[in-house]
Amino acid sequence: MNILFVANRFPYPPFRGDKLKIYNLAKRLSGKHKLFLITFVQDKKDYEYTSELEKYFDKIELVYLPKYLSVLKCGLKMFSKNPYQIIYFESSEFKKKLAKFLSENEVDLIHTQHLRMSQYTYDLKKYKRILDLPDAYSLYWKRRMEMTNNLFIDLFHKIEYNKVLKYEEIIKEFDLNLVCSQEDRDFLIEKHQIDYIDLLPNGVDLSSFNSEGHNYDIDDRIIFTGNMDYFPNVDAVQYFVSDIFPDLLKIFPKLKFYIVGQKPVEQVKMLRSENIIVTGFVDDLSKEYDKSAIAVSPIRYGAGTLNKVLEPMAMGIPVVSTEIGFKGLGINSGEGVILALNKPEFIENVTRLLSSKELRRQVGEKGKKVIHDNFDWGIISNKLESYFKGIIGRN
Repeated sequence: MNILFVANRFPYPPFRGDKLKIYNLAKRLSGKHKLFLITFVQDKKDYEYTSELEKYFDKIELVYLPKYLSVLKCGLKMFSKNPYQIIYFESSEFKKKLAKFLSENEVDLIHTQHLRMSQYTYDLKKYKRILDLPDAYSLYWKRRMEMTNNLFIDLFHKIEYNKVLKYEEIIKEFDLNLVCSQEDRDFLIEKHQIDYIDLLPNGVDLSSFNSEGHNYDIDDRIIFTGNMDYFPNVDAVQYFVSDIFPDLLKIFPKLKFYIVGQKPVEQVKMLRSENIIVTGFVDDLSKEYDKSAIAVSPIRYGAGTLNKVLEPMAMGIPVVSTEIGFKGLGINSGEGVILALNKPEFIENVTRLLSSKELRRQVGEKGKKVIHDNFDWGIISNKLESYFKGIIGRN
């Protein structure tokens, strides 16, 4: 098949999130299919990495969209009926380049990444089209709306939620929609009354995140990972540091909390203390996991399956997580991840794990098996390929 990936971000380096998914899928599908890519570049440094993507994509088209221009457009169109995420990625140049590419190349199927890119492919009915959503974006905004107490922010969240929910109707124009978790799927089916939504979870590169035998003697280090300029991650570490970590320090005075991830904003940097380490970007996340006793995911906004949960599981490291990092996994609590529904449960479960080497081993080894059986990128890419074939086979 000739498959065109329409992506919202340049998928290299594949450190986190959107970039990681497209890169790993393409890496595994390229030997079987002819792959094309059209995507935005927001930092001119990304052009240096084009050769890395040429290993997997036969043709690549790039459209430069500087962040300042996207922000300016959002400001100028603040009264638009479209949500900000759609406005942010609007580009007449992208639309023209996509049309030119399709006129000059044979394409069997278009894989569109994220709701924000659906604006470019929803009406291309000549082609088979899949919309790959990391999560139900309206569910993300619904949770933000429910979590704030500031009147002005409440109003902004409510307006954006309603805009997203209405714009999300666009998913009905695609041949198939994919989401990361059953929770996201159920939400979209209920809100939009369609059933052609299926599951494609995030995966783990087991060549990078793999441990022959984790050292379960480690009992004094907790880790959280993620892009530290992303609001749900910033909120999560602030919540953990203010509401949970002080109680843990009373029991474990030598405990260290490592916040590991690129681009930490000032609110995150301000959390630094003798027991709280903010690393910024690291070259090898697996080494940071390997030095940790447990990982935590105190996420309060978002949906889907989270890399910050999957990666430590792959290495046999137990995780304590809120529902948002847990529900998309399709597992029972204790199978790599212990579910914490509230602050007392979070403190209790972290305490239990730090107090018992054997419990850390049991939970960690179960999690490792879950990842190897269900979340290896090879398995995920095979699943996506089966969706491709199913769509192509339709009349």
